[in-house]
Order: sequence, then C-alpha cells, then structure tokens
Amino acid sequence: MGHGHVRTDKTCLNCNYVVENRFCPNCGQENVDTRKTFHHLFVHFFEDLTHYENSFWKTIRNLILKPASLTNEYLSGKRMSYLAPVRLYIFISFATFLTISLTPDRELEDGPVKVNLDDEVEKIDSIAGKKDKPEFVFLDYKSVAHLDSLQNNGSEDDKLPTFVYNTFRKAIHVSEVNTWEEIEEKFKESFIHNFPKVLFIYMPIFAFFLWLFHSKKKWYYFDHGIFTLHYFSFLLLSYLIVALVEEILYIFGENMVSNVLSGIIGFIAFVWAFYYFFPAHHRFYGCSRRKSVLKGVILFFINGFFISLLLTAYAFYTFINIH
Repeated sequence: MGHGHVRTDKTCLNCNYVVENRFCPNCGQENVDTRKTFHHLFVHFFEDLTHYENSFWKTIRNLILKPASLTNEYLSGKRMSYLAPVRLYIFISFATFLTISLTPDRELEDGPVKVNLDDEVEKIDSIAGKKDKPEFVFLDYKSVAHLDSLQNNGSEDDKLPTFVYNTFRKAIHVSEVNTWEEIEEKFKESFIHNFPKVLFIYMPIFAFFLWLFHSKKKWYYFDHGIFTLHYFSFLLLSYLIVALVEEILYIFGENMVSNVLSGIIGFIAFVWAFYYFFPAHHRFYGCSRRKSVLKGVILFFINGFFISLLLTAYAFYTFINIH
C-alpha cells in the first residue's frame, strides 16, 4: 500500500528517470511527496511495524518448530513472507549477545560478602605487584625485559622467530600488568563481545563441509549457505530463549522450583538443538533417514573438531590482546 500523494513532477527523485505511475520502473522508488505530516508518519510506521511483526513471528515460529522449512521456502522463491536469512541471523545474534552482556554475574550476587583478613592482605600485596600475578614459567622468561634482552643481545639459539617473539611478549606483558581476576574479567568481556564474529567466520566452513557431502550437480554452495544461516540462527535463538527464561525465573527468586524449571528447560533446549539438525538435514536434502543420520554424525564430528580449533585459536588471540 502506498503512502502519501503522488507527485505531479514525473521525474524520479532518486534516479531522475521518468515515472509514469506510482513507482519508478528504473529503481522502484515510490514517487510521492517526501515531506509528510505527523499523521502520515505515524500511519506509515504502524503499517510497516505490523507487516514486520507478522513476518518476524512467522519466521521465528517456522525456524523453531519446522526444521528446514524456512530454507525450502526461501530457495523456492517465497521470500517476502519471511525475514531474509542474513537479516534474521544478524538480529538474533545481536539480541543474544546483548542479553549475555547485560546479564549480571550471579556469583557476585550470592549473599553477603564475607571479609577474610588473609584475602585482604593478598589483595594489598597484589596491588603492590607481589602476589596474584600470573607467571608463565613454561615460557622460561622472567619478564618482558628479560625476553627483549635475549632477543636483542642473546645468541642465535636464544632468539625466537618474529611471530613467536611477538606472541610471547604479549602474553608475558598481560601477566605483568594484570592479576588473574583482571585477566578473567577482561577475557570474558572480550570473548563474549567478539564471539558472534567467530560464528560468522565459521559459517562458510560449515557450509563447505555440507557442499563436500552432497551432490554438486543438485546443490549449489549458495544453497548450503542458506541452510547454514538458518541452522546457526536456530542455535543462537535456542540459547537466547534459555537465557531469557533463566532471567525471568531469577526475578522470582532462586529456589528449588526455579532451579528445577531452569534445568528442565535447559535440558529440553539442548536435546532439541542437538536433534534439530537431523530432521532439518533429512527434509532439506531429501536423503533417506539412515543416510541422513550417518552424514549428520560424520558432519558433527568434523565440525566439532574444526570449531574447537577455531575457538582455541580465538581464545588465545583474545588472551594475548588483553590490555
């Protein structure tokens, strides 16, 4: 439905093409007055919001309850009724990690703080740089100055390759300027903040393994990419739902009932998230159930191995870049 009055000027404001009807045949922009009353703005916003909500909830419902249905619908050409795969993933990713970042650390809220004299002495010593500092003894370097001295003035056997030297130097620097508690806090914050990037980086790899295991004539890499976007969106959404449920239960206080409910919901979400891939794979690729399960198990092992490597590398990268 169009909004506003059609302009008398038939020149498109966007591309200067001649517009005979309401929409420009060259760029698709609606040829209406750009300056509108508050009434027009309100109506426009309400109608767009209603349309977005309808497509949004339809997309979410199908994503959770109908494995592979969104992928099949999208690739069959039915795209206007659902959120686009990339837009869906970005929205869920943003909502998930925003929720994580805003969730308070429960360990800091469990009852009154008990003061221990020995602990307070250790804190004072740590501030003075005497205790509670990580020491990477396995690196066999006492400090950054020690490492620099060996690298600049030591024998050839003492010198390290440039990449190794820079990596060791960063790790030792982190240990010199932070306590374990500070490292843990900074590491957690950085890891959570950048984790969506890791998932986004791994998705093409996940799609690549799907491409390897299926017919190259029947399926394009693009098809595997859409399946991957929907599957990863589902995984993030499952985690988001569990996190929100736990926060809601926490509002009513921590007790046996809330803990049991949280555990049950978390277990159901985990089982469904694990099981989800198999019917999704079967329905999308059209394999027999036995073959689909076999491929799914193999893909789980392969992806588990490679994503573990990626997460390990990312965790190390996060650590050496702590300030």
